[in-house]
Amino acid sequence: MTDRRVLISPSLLSCDFARIAEGVEMIEAAGADWLHVDVMDGHFVPNLTIGPPVVKAISKVAKAPLDVHLMISDPAQYAEAFVKAGAYVLTFHWEVAPSVEESRAVIAAFRAAGVQKVGISVNPDTPVEPLVELFDEVDLILVMSVFPGFGGQKFMGEVSSKVRWLRDQGYQGWIEMDGGINGETISECAEAGADVFVAGSAIFGSDDIPATISEFRATALERMHVG
Repeated sequence: MTDRRVLISPSLLSCDFARIAEGVEMIEAAGADWLHVDVMDGHFVPNLTIGPPVVKAISKVAKAPLDVHLMISDPAQYAEAFVKAGAYVLTFHWEVAPSVEESRAVIAAFRAAGVQKVGISVNPDTPVEPLVELFDEVDLILVMSVFPGFGGQKFMGEVSSKVRWLRDQGYQGWIEMDGGINGETISECAEAGADVFVAGSAIFGSDDIPATISEFRATALERMHVG
């Protein structure tokens, strides 16, 4: 894993939505590679966040690519709307299309809608073994290290074994981890084989955000060489 680049994708769910343009400008200046946008529908997960209009507003001020994570029940239906809103990565959950055939249908809908990078996500209690058949069809696999729906949850270290398994099986795309990522847990994630890291409260709650992002990146790079 020594040749992989580290991408830090701060979760905008933790920024001040009343000053989101300032938050985007600040986090980009601090070194963010992507901007992680959590979309929740109140159905697939017990929380509501934002939809395409707010993503479009973010895209108007953002320079970094938008890493849009759809925690919604019908991702294919909304793929075009999120592409038009400015999504670069668009990720859906295996749990709403829980077979290779169903996931392939969502992936095809995403590609038809013009999605640049397609991701698929799994919850902490979802096996990753079926994803082997989709390795050549997705650009990113998002392994949730908390149950989706709310920020600030505790990292579930046992999911690191999924990341390692995916790499052992030969997956060469991005592996993203989301949930409880901080200066300590990022080490375990990177050593397992993750290369994209989502963090909300650990970044936006920091007293020195540029230093925190820099430290995250340095730690991840170091552990990739160990792994």
